[in-house]
Amino acid sequence: MKTSLIITLLCLSGLNTLYAKDTVSVTLTKVLALSEYSVEAMAAKNEYRTGHWEHRYYRGELLPEVTFTGSLPYYSRSSNEYQNMDGSFGFVNNHYNQVYGSISVDQNIPLTGGKLSLETSLQRIDQFGDNSFKRYMAVPAKLTYEQPILGFNRIKWLQKIEPVKYKEAKARYLSSIEEVRLTAVRHFFNLLMAKVSLDMAQQNYQTSGMLYGYAKGKHDVGQVSDVDLLQLRVSLLNAETSVTDAQKEFNSAMNQLCSFLGYDDTAILLPEVPDTGLKEIQLNYPEVLALSIENNPFTHNIQRRVLEASRDLIKTKAERNNISLFASVGWSGYDSGFRDAYSSLRNNQLVSIGVKIPLLDWGKSKSKVKIAESNLELVNATVKKEQLDFNQNIRLQVENFNMQFRRLAISQEADTTALSRYNTSVEAFVLGKMDVLNLLDAQISKDEARRNYIEQTFLLWAYYYQIRSLTLYDFTTNEKLEVSYSELIDN
Repeated sequence: MKTSLIITLLCLSGLNTLYAKDTVSVTLTKVLALSEYSVEAMAAKNEYRTGHWEHRYYRGELLPEVTFTGSLPYYSRSSNEYQNMDGSFGFVNNHYNQVYGSISVDQNIPLTGGKLSLETSLQRIDQFGDNSFKRYMAVPAKLTYEQPILGFNRIKWLQKIEPVKYKEAKARYLSSIEEVRLTAVRHFFNLLMAKVSLDMAQQNYQTSGMLYGYAKGKHDVGQVSDVDLLQLRVSLLNAETSVTDAQKEFNSAMNQLCSFLGYDDTAILLPEVPDTGLKEIQLNYPEVLALSIENNPFTHNIQRRVLEASRDLIKTKAERNNISLFASVGWSGYDSGFRDAYSSLRNNQLVSIGVKIPLLDWGKSKSKVKIAESNLELVNATVKKEQLDFNQNIRLQVENFNMQFRRLAISQEADTTALSRYNTSVEAFVLGKMDVLNLLDAQISKDEARRNYIEQTFLLWAYYYQIRSLTLYDFTTNEKLEVSYSELIDN
């Protein structure tokens, strides 16, 4: 009995050391809530913000762009070389100041891929020296239109791709947050499993010490054999080693969870065993698949990749023969007075057609087209396989989730039964009705049943959040997952 008392005190001393620091009781619900402030969640938020501003940039390309260009002022004093009609060279001194400003309004035309511009400008030149003068040149209005003919319509393809990219960014954020929650579940149950293992190791150590002390007393009077006593001694030593190993695993799991949640190293996190927290539901594969196809970012991802590959092919073909039209109409005037520069306007017109047709490029253009065609075929084949794999993964996740409730119920019953068997075995050993090997077997079964129950509870939550990340749908409330995207940008 003296030995058992010493062992009990040692165990209590270890527990006191464990709880010497500030302890924080954590539940699965609390960990899930705090996970939204983790580094992983912040990374998902910043990724969405990038997608949001890229979409804003695209929308800006569809709206008129107003630009001011100016030189205020441009001063120059220099000597420049010139050549006379007889071939001789001379130099002329230039000493002037120039002020220039223009305002232009540019508008892309998505239907044609052209660009329409309206510009007004004013220029003033002050000449210094012996022949000093002042001149104004005004362009009240100048209308310009640029149009690629048989060319690549960049804006048209932006209208096809960018909305899909933005939908993908929104869905990816929701999916990423669910993956963060899945990570939180994994960290929590890793700590819970380590805590349960530590509790069992300490309990087994205490029980092994008490049984060894009891058996030693009975050995002294010849009621316990040498073999059984030695077996209990080995069990006690193994139990002590298990406490050390379990403590190390607990510390490691706790550090990981603290790092994930942003706790400092002065806190001791003590997880509580959660109830299932999930009502038993049976998912329907076609329904889950339809929701996944509708909501998952994967759908938008494959759509975007096919569109981008198609765009690259069209662009490559268009670059083989490039014909463009440039036309402008406007009025301009110049005079020594500001008002007079606007009074006697002259017409300005410009029309040009640019042509770029490769006559001999040794098959380079054809090769680029073939590469783009091969890439499009590869993308189509890849996304088809990915879609099949995606569907199979959905089916597997649905089956696992539906069966997990039964697995959990079985493991819970096994945990209760194994614990009852172990308690009965201890009583039977004390009464001399059970040998050491059967007692140790009952202990091992108890520990395995407890670990299996924790594992099955974890798997239920893991499958649940995997389904949520795939469907972006909460089957417990029958609601689609939503978030205020405006708050993500404002915060």
